[in-house]
Amino acid sequence: MMYSRAQRSDFDAWNVPGWSTEDMIPYLKKLETYHGPGQRAVHGFEGPINVSGGTYRATRSESDWILAANKVGYPELDDLASLDANNGVQRALRYIGTDGTRQDTAYRGALGTPSVLERSGLGDPEILKKAGVDAVAELPGVGENYQDHHLMVYPYLSALYENETLDSLVGGRLDVGQLIKDNATILGWNAMDTTCKIRPTDTEIAALGPDFQALWDSDYKNDQNKPLALGSLINAFPGDPSLVPAGQYFAMSIFTGYPLSRGSIHISGPETDDKPDFTTGFFSDANSMDIKKHVWAYKKQREIFRRMETYRGELTMLHPPFSPNSSAALVQLDDEPLTNVTDIVYTPEDDKVIEEYVRGHVETTWHSMGTCKMGPREEHGVVDPKLNVYGVEGLKVVDLSIPPRNVAANTMNTAVAIAEKAADLIIKELGL
Repeated sequence: MMYSRAQRSDFDAWNVPGWSTEDMIPYLKKLETYHGPGQRAVHGFEGPINVSGGTYRATRSESDWILAANKVGYPELDDLASLDANNGVQRALRYIGTDGTRQDTAYRGALGTPSVLERSGLGDPEILKKAGVDAVAELPGVGENYQDHHLMVYPYLSALYENETLDSLVGGRLDVGQLIKDNATILGWNAMDTTCKIRPTDTEIAALGPDFQALWDSDYKNDQNKPLALGSLINAFPGDPSLVPAGQYFAMSIFTGYPLSRGSIHISGPETDDKPDFTTGFFSDANSMDIKKHVWAYKKQREIFRRMETYRGELTMLHPPFSPNSSAALVQLDDEPLTNVTDIVYTPEDDKVIEEYVRGHVETTWHSMGTCKMGPREEHGVVDPKLNVYGVEGLKVVDLSIPPRNVAANTMNTAVAIAEKAADLIIKELGL
């Protein structure tokens, strides 16, 4: 799993006493044994979870991608997980021991917790009544404020060798049993060797229209700490290998950091096997700003790949279907990379093609959060700053349902930091 952490402004934006970034740094440090570069002041070196580069890397594509990203304006940074670094790329670290053993948590709770509370009578009385549950405490925020990162993955043809992607392994062309017997280092690899947090230029912002410019000016312009999108290079075809010819692929995994869209999850009946009423809310924001973010992200990630020495074109089945007559038309190259690359000029019609494609292919990152948020009860908060559920005694919520706002990161790190802080709160309250 990719190692990434929230930005400094993320925890501060929760606006909850005791949960600022400065409050959280001790717990962010406590959880990890860090083997990467960066400042010791913000990293931990005695925690239960190892963070390292692992046992295997495809360094050719890694360096190729980083050099190409630099050509479009994103420099290589030492430590994107420093809480303050932004608008650049990094050679990825992972939640993995130096022996290749994956390290993470099994459960984070943002989908299950609202159902537990509602079946216990805690929630919106109307929803509880409809589901046949007696109300114990009126908490209309339970199950609301569902957030995720909206993920898109774009695959490309490559000139990589068999040992530089996972295609042969997942495609069954390698003997996995023998690899296990040999303790092959590639088994400790998640095929993701780079990571990035990026922002658009002023020109790119203006091109997205006045509504987007207004959003940028209010939410991003004066906060250089906030990325618009995050992504990683994947050295493999990111799907069922039977769908593509045997070969070596790579792809871009990219998601936006702070979607405006919100969803919800509620019970439909009193039993655990009653199907939940779940609405992701993806791309439901009023002015389609979340879609515009992805229009920009598609164009930007494609320009990075087009400048790679190992790029050989787009895998057309998982890219927007541009007209063959468009300057944005997808390409397949023979044995040579592109030369003298200039940015593709997209027409309004091309933008519509991207929009429709994204709407039809968006995925979850499994970064669900926010459904029992911390905050004042009158603002639909479900728990207070000490994680106590309003309206009942002796009940706390400790999982990813409690963040009121999203973080620009894979959420595993935030989940564990929440758990570490919660442990301290509980220990203190119990007088242990």
